[in-house]
Amino acid sequence: MPQELLFLLPLAFIAGMIDAAVGGGGLILVPGLFTVLPRELPAMLMGTNKLAAAMGTLSATWRYARRVKLDWHVLLPSAAAAFVGAYFGARAIHLLPADSVRPMVVVLLAVMLVYTWFKPAFGGEDAGRPLTRRDRYLGMAIGAAIGFYDGFFGPGTGSFLIFLFVRCFHFDFVRASASAKVVNLATNFASLAFFIPAKLVLFGYAIPMAIANIAGAQVGSMLALKGGNTWIRRLFLTLALVLLAKLSWDMIK
Repeated sequence: MPQELLFLLPLAFIAGMIDAAVGGGGLILVPGLFTVLPRELPAMLMGTNKLAAAMGTLSATWRYARRVKLDWHVLLPSAAAAFVGAYFGARAIHLLPADSVRPMVVVLLAVMLVYTWFKPAFGGEDAGRPLTRRDRYLGMAIGAAIGFYDGFFGPGTGSFLIFLFVRCFHFDFVRASASAKVVNLATNFASLAFFIPAKLVLFGYAIPMAIANIAGAQVGSMLALKGGNTWIRRLFLTLALVLLAKLSWDMIK
């Protein structure tokens, strides 16, 4: 086993655990890859991360789907739109530097964080209302927009999805997190549709990391289901705060 995996496998496990609950696993695994494999191309490391993350997300989606009621007639069109959006987002990187959107993302994260913090009941209960055709179109719009963002820039994709599902469809945090996994899975596979044919995946690292990520995702989704809305809300706020601090620091350093 390559020595680097002794460091990467625990990171992949932790990333999978956090990502399964509220997203944000890339905040842990991507810096780890850049630290351990500094001589590799950034695109190669991103492709390696995406393969591991996609397998963990698939695993978490499977567990959630068995325990949480998911509105597939809304989520599947949303996921399809996210796949297309992520593809065009990746293509748009060549037209505009991804860092140009960082200030806007910082503002959106701050608004999302303040809104959630000062509304304790936000995401606490599921309205349980049947979703309509209008909701299906809204879900597709959310999927396309967040998919484009994920392909173009990426940080906070899972958090934005959870927030929008709670805000627009009145889901609780558990159901919103489960639904976000379906859409996030589509964006991950859209990225892999580019990375794998371009030979930008280090399979010797990605496959063991994927196994560790799957194990972490199973633990994270189990904890999310067991801890319920209160636990996910706290983790969501913590992750959003960490992400906001990181992006703000990247802007001023």
